[in-house]
Amino acid sequence: MAGAADHPGRRILATGVPIDCVNAPAPASPPFGTELAPAALRDAGLPGAARAADAGDLDVRLVGRDRDPATGVLGWPSVLAATRALRSLVRDQVDGGAVPFLVGGCCTLLPGALGGARDALGTIGLAYLDGHLDLYDGRTSLTGEPADMPISVITGRGPAAWSGELGAPLVGRRELALLGQRDRDEAVEYGSVLPENAGLEPELTPAVLRDRGLAAAGQAARDQLTAAAGRYWVHLDVDVLDQQAFPATDYLMPGGLTLAELDELIRPLLAAPALAGLSLACYNPQKDHRGRGARDLVTLLRDVF
Repeated sequence: MAGAADHPGRRILATGVPIDCVNAPAPASPPFGTELAPAALRDAGLPGAARAADAGDLDVRLVGRDRDPATGVLGWPSVLAATRALRSLVRDQVDGGAVPFLVGGCCTLLPGALGGARDALGTIGLAYLDGHLDLYDGRTSLTGEPADMPISVITGRGPAAWSGELGAPLVGRRELALLGQRDRDEAVEYGSVLPENAGLEPELTPAVLRDRGLAAAGQAARDQLTAAAGRYWVHLDVDVLDQQAFPATDYLMPGGLTLAELDELIRPLLAAPALAGLSLACYNPQKDHRGRGARDLVTLLRDVF
């Protein structure tokens, strides 16, 4: 099977996005949680493992513990600022012929990243590898954390100000592949819209992915997105992994993928020339015993790249 190394003209730029959706109380507060991920993964050798040039960190931070009364989003001004900065960064990198690799941070980074890719390419697909559907909005999210909302935002169902900022919807039914989600019961309990009620393809749970074969499911998603959009983005939230396989994240759930299964699933998506960009999210170094999680991610990416 072809790998990323078989695309000698592909230039990958790794940029750290040190944000955490819980938000710092104030700008001068010490860094915490997923804000620490870019530095920890850099120390573990991530840019080199992904055959990427290290572009440093984007100067963004999510700040403020109050929910905005209009959007329902925690720390909304900083979320908007980060979205704009990410959109500009990704647009410029893609326009310059690079494949952006955003090293988060949390899933709040996705709407801005996908908006920038759409600006540069006109049409964009998305493979969303995540344990959660993330179809909450400012009303249905219990916390207002922006990382509850990426799929709502990009499909035009998120807080109106956030979706409107990006000119959403950014993707339609066939331009989106939901892979590895397993929180449907919780989503129903809290009033989230479900994919089929949002006009989207239903999610492929870990059980369905295993039934189809992980590599075959990855290839099918690649082919679907390439046919629908030409180019696509891959977003990897580490909580797509089972809590026993990867405990260094904030939202632990059983029933997820193993590292070997994730390798099989993501390999065809990252190997394809249609890959427009990649983002990695929700690794928390403060929960990573002796750095094992960071090493596992670096090993995974070195293998698939």
